[in-house]
Amino acid sequence: MLCLTLSRRRWLTSLTAASASLLLAQAVHAAQPVVEIIAFAHPPVQSALKPLRDWLSAQGTRLKVVEIDMETPAGEKRLQAVGVTGHVPVVVLIDGQHRHKRADGSSLVSFPAGPGTPPGVKGTWSAADVEAILKSRLR
Repeated sequence: MLCLTLSRRRWLTSLTAASASLLLAQAVHAAQPVVEIIAFAHPPVQSALKPLRDWLSAQGTRLKVVEIDMETPAGEKRLQAVGVTGHVPVVVLIDGQHRHKRADGSSLVSFPAGPGTPPGVKGTWSAADVEAILKSRLR
């Protein structure tokens, strides 16, 4: 009887430790913002995204970055899931959302403003906008 009780205690202790480890891993993962870049995989979109990608890569493991080619079935399905329609070159999602509280109220859709954006195209957001949103979540 004593052996059975000890085994049960060991089992419960192991189960509790495993559960705590799993919960901690989930909390750490949940705190890590997810950035999805859904974009055309050709110029001028790629050059327009360079400043944002450079900043994102400098963040290391603080962020999870997912890139999806807009012209693939997966890209089309993801755009549909977030309610973006029409011909847009870029959609940036932060934790699944492209609309964020910004000064001008616009979303992270279309070309970014800044280097690499084609001449004559007015970008509606910038890499600095994405940085500001993410920095507020990384604190």
